[in-house]
Amino acid sequence: MTAFARQEAQSDVGTFTWELRSVNHRYLDISVRLPEELRFIESQLRTQVGCRLKRGKVDCTLRYLPPSEQAPKFSLNEQVTRQLVQLCEEIEALSHNPAPLNSLEVLRWPGVLQTPPVDGEQLKIGALSALEEALNQMLETRAAEGRRLAAFITQRCEEIEAIIVRVRAHLPQAMLHFRERLLARLEVVQADLEQGRIEQELVLFAQKSDITEELDRLQSHMAEVREVFQRKEPIGRRLDFLMQELNREANTLAAKSADVEISQDAVELKVLIEQVREQIQNIE
Repeated sequence: MTAFARQEAQSDVGTFTWELRSVNHRYLDISVRLPEELRFIESQLRTQVGCRLKRGKVDCTLRYLPPSEQAPKFSLNEQVTRQLVQLCEEIEALSHNPAPLNSLEVLRWPGVLQTPPVDGEQLKIGALSALEEALNQMLETRAAEGRRLAAFITQRCEEIEAIIVRVRAHLPQAMLHFRERLLARLEVVQADLEQGRIEQELVLFAQKSDITEELDRLQSHMAEVREVFQRKEPIGRRLDFLMQELNREANTLAAKSADVEISQDAVELKVLIEQVREQIQNIE
């Protein structure tokens, strides 16, 4: 399901800014972008996201601003500095034209300047706490979209069930229309068939075009769709499977139909089922 969340949190160890994006996907696919000093939380991040989301392609991006970038605090590593100065003095003693020692050059040497160490545990707590808030925000967005999708799908399901009822009620009329067409053709060709033969033809037609089982299965699948919507668990895959079954029955119904109205209803059924199937791809 498509959603976006942005959460910024400040703490003693710095500022954490999460951006979460999710789009439709058959399974849960998590992509992570973390700053170097927080790469060690990736495993816990994936676990935390996986506990809250079950489906979708989710991009998780974290930006971290340490306190040192806001108010730099440096200290001198005296041991490294003394060794560096001593080495410079030894070089100057060997040189015929020694240059004066430049303090700024010394400060640029790796290890001379130190920044206060950051507690890794505090970093983890701050980052994952902000992530939880971002996930809450994303789930609220997804829930709002879910309610909109539920209303859309419910409406289409009601239309599908209305078509099933209409087709079932039309079956006797379809048989009557076939009888009338058969008698009209016999009259055109001036054929004289016994009443028993006519009834036999009607029975054969009824057997070949019987769609009662398809209608029963369609109704059964629709009842399960409504039941699945009441579950407190991920339902996207189950609904996707049910749409495949509904489409299969609608195809069979269209193939067996020998009545114009039933054929038109079968086409409308397939259109509605496809509309629902497309929206179900957005449901977890």
